[in-house]
Amino acid sequence: MNPTRIPLLVISAFSFTMLAVALILQHVLNMLPCPLCVIQRYLFLAIGIVALVGAYRKPVFYTGLGLLGGLAGLGTAGKHLYVLAHPGLSCGIDPMETILNKLPAATYLPFLFKADGLCEDATAPFLGLSIPQWSFLGFAAVTVALGWVLLRRRNA
Repeated sequence: MNPTRIPLLVISAFSFTMLAVALILQHVLNMLPCPLCVIQRYLFLAIGIVALVGAYRKPVFYTGLGLLGGLAGLGTAGKHLYVLAHPGLSCGIDPMETILNKLPAATYLPFLFKADGLCEDATAPFLGLSIPQWSFLGFAAVTVALGWVLLRRRNA
């Protein structure tokens, strides 16, 4: 049996859970996603799919792809935190939002991938942290876990 299958399945489940939380925040608590939030959703979805596939096929390759997604997520969430820390900045309605909203995923799944909000509005705390801070921690956890899986696989 593949020794990395269970950790990859847990990483996949965690990533899909992060997407579910984003949907709850959007559709139950009416927190509209900004462009940076939507990019983070794409990255959590990609990590979840890649980890799920990696659990059953070519674990090293797919774990490496997931690790790249985790690093990209850290960068995106870090940019979001930077925007929040500097109130004069805004991602607002800009070309990035227009491009994101014209992607096929936003066209066919607008409830998940349509950017409507402003990045600086994501400050409502949840258990003491803002949503972008939780996202950053989620990407950090996924990145560390995927790195651990790669190291474990290499040393096996």
